[in-house]
Amino acid sequence: MAPQAAPLPPTPVTEPLSPMAQIWQKILHSKRLLWFCLGLVGLGLIVPLAALVPWPTLLGTAEPPSDSPAATGPKQAVVTEVITSLDRAELIATSATQGNPNAAIVLFKFSDFQCLYCAVSAAQMKDFIRRHNGDMLYVYKHFPLDNIHPEATPAAKAAWAAGQQGQFWLYHDGLFANQERLGEDLYLELASAIGLNLEQFNRDRHGPEAEATLQRDRALAQRLELQSAPTFLMNDLLIPGAITPELLEILFQDINGRIRANTQPSEPVNQPSTD
Repeated sequence: MAPQAAPLPPTPVTEPLSPMAQIWQKILHSKRLLWFCLGLVGLGLIVPLAALVPWPTLLGTAEPPSDSPAATGPKQAVVTEVITSLDRAELIATSATQGNPNAAIVLFKFSDFQCLYCAVSAAQMKDFIRRHNGDMLYVYKHFPLDNIHPEATPAAKAAWAAGQQGQFWLYHDGLFANQERLGEDLYLELASAIGLNLEQFNRDRHGPEAEATLQRDRALAQRLELQSAPTFLMNDLLIPGAITPELLEILFQDINGRIRANTQPSEPVNQPSTD
């Protein structure tokens, strides 16, 4: 029997007022990010940033500071509990991935193909994902918000079917690039343009395995108490969907530095001479 894969390690924490606390203070007080998020909220594309700010893991405290935004969305503590209770294989399952499968850092994106900001973030993140192809695993999780996006599930199943022929990411890009045309005609058009076997494509997207895959991703999102798309997790760290690639890079470097520091061998103890 093969040994069970180890769970993803929780994001290392430090004492209050750690460097991560300082980073998030900068993020919360960044005028550029504030106006960007307010614009998206005004358009109805995302929920307010205050609903998604991950305090406990970042600050090393059980509660946010008294002057912090009230957390009305998914709680960081819930995310950490769920992520650390599952092993790596369970978390990734059969999801589409890019990058190093053995990387210490795993970035999950819970996404909806009919969500406008999911499309924006997919384009914005390309350089970040490419830059960290060797030291991070990027995992796409289907999170179709069917109550507001009627084509989200059909598009997700079509992308999954393309993945069965090794073309998930190309199909993923095609869906987001043609988001205003989501529908049966586009799904077949993209499949044909990519060179998929159409008979297999149609069989796969309408088959029970496609539905089972989406149900697994939905179940994980429900356990994590996610409420909006896109939502990112960097290991167990909950990240606002409106985060920029620049801020994502800051978080990556900080978490990577903490993981490296925690895995450094301890200094050898000098043994007394026996001479």
